[in-house]
Amino acid sequence: QVQLVESGGGLVQTGQSLRLSCVASGTGVNIKSMAWYRQSPGNEREFVAAIIGGTNIRYKESLRGRFTILGDNAKNTVYLQMNMLKPEDTAVYYCYADLGSSERWGQGTQVTVSS
Repeated sequence: QVQLVESGGGLVQTGQSLRLSCVASGTGVNIKSMAWYRQSPGNEREFVAAIIGGTNIRYKESLRGRFTILGDNAKNTVYLQMNMLKPEDTAVYYCYADLGSSERWGQGTQVTVSS
């Protein structure tokens, strides 16, 4: 059974940075892609960034340049480096993994950016 565990969220001020981590653990892990999504109160969950097949990287266009997704295949870990954070980045950030025949979501980690 594959599990995703996120960490790295917290409270920061506008302009500061955070780095989120997501570790996929379990037997027979065969990850096709990993991604980050976020959800703020009253809004639907939205796509942030993804690594597909280990090399193909995609971003929500408005976040390109401030957010960077990084993957470590050997550790089954994906990171989200978030720079120049803004109050509108406040949300619960979720890790997602496509395992081919199934998918997994992490429990989420709260990111709060104060003005």
